[in-house]
Amino acid sequence: MYLFRRSLLTAASLLTLLVLVFFLSRLTGDPSYLFLPVDASQEVREAFSKAHGFDQPLMVQFLTYLRQIFTWDFGISLRQQRPAMDVALEAFPVTLKLISVSLAIAFAAALMFGSIAAYRPRSLADRAITTFSLFGASAPDFWVAIMLVLLFSVQLGLVPTSGVGGPAYWILPVTVLFLRPFGLLAQVVRGAMIGALSAPYVKAGRAKGVPERRILFVHAMRNAMLPVVTVAGDLTASLLNGAVIVETVFGWPGIGGIMINAILQRDFAVIQATILVTAVAILLLNIIIDILYGWLDPRLRTA
Repeated sequence: MYLFRRSLLTAASLLTLLVLVFFLSRLTGDPSYLFLPVDASQEVREAFSKAHGFDQPLMVQFLTYLRQIFTWDFGISLRQQRPAMDVALEAFPVTLKLISVSLAIAFAAALMFGSIAAYRPRSLADRAITTFSLFGASAPDFWVAIMLVLLFSVQLGLVPTSGVGGPAYWILPVTVLFLRPFGLLAQVVRGAMIGALSAPYVKAGRAKGVPERRILFVHAMRNAMLPVVTVAGDLTASLLNGAVIVETVFGWPGIGGIMINAILQRDFAVIQATILVTAVAILLLNIIIDILYGWLDPRLRTA
């Protein structure tokens, strides 16, 4: 019953978003002024609009768009002259790989360093980890990306400035996407672990002679994972949005860069397809996080 209600809310949110996307994208202007020569005649512009259905009344275009949503057919990309959904589905795995690598590294590092900081509060290690995590959580992605390109690509020439290829091409984009999740997760892990390490069952385990490493990484961490999983789910959704900036700066051929180019080029079909794919991914992720949260906390399953 819970999943049914959650699915209905997800469908309603998705439909509302897609309706807004349709009308807002039309406010960007007439695509013919970008795809046709400046001196094109009015007859040529009218023929272009008729060929792509832009000559129809807005509500007729909207009804056609709603029908396309249920068939996953958003028409042909004006720029690439192929199905817009194919463009979006080809770009999304590239973004997903970048996000997955960045989040996996951030999650593992946050668990380790957050636990170290919680094990000895107010120590030198705790202060250093807290300072770096606060910087990572607050530094703007676009500023970090530009500074990294300026230092490591332009000044030192150590890594490429843009594109996709070997491991060197991944270093800067992954670093930028790593910082914010690491900073936030490290703070959450630290706070949750401090509370867990002061719980009675930890004191009882120490009295029984349970190894400190097992107490830290098994008993305490299991109970500290609830807020961490919640924040990690929200961060994954925000990383999809943050990837738009990173992919634009580093020329990464993911769905974020495709979306920005489509907006600039008034390629309505690609705009709608990329936003649909991204929205579906975020909404499905939220449902998965809810299920995982209930699995970690039996009290939620009972409720």
